[in-house]
Amino acid sequence: MKLTELPNIGPELARLLNEVEVHNSEELQALGAEMALLRMKAQGLDVCFHKLTALEGAIQGVKKSQLTPERKAELREFFDGLPKR
Repeated sequence: MKLTELPNIGPELARLLNEVEVHNSEELQALGAEMALLRMKAQGLDVCFHKLTALEGAIQGVKKSQLTPERKAELREFFDGLPKR
């Protein structure tokens, strides 16, 4: 499935994913939200917590606002633990 067919993935986020060699839903699913974000960060791309939740929502097939509080807390802990630069 094309990335832009997933919830939360618009043209810009799809472009960023393509830059880190993620081209479809299967590749995103296999990689996971955290690793996809780490790839973006390693390439010097702009990352934020909202992108991370968008990626996780896309993997789960839901809007990012529908993620469970527990999963959002896990993602927040992961994101807050990333080096700032």
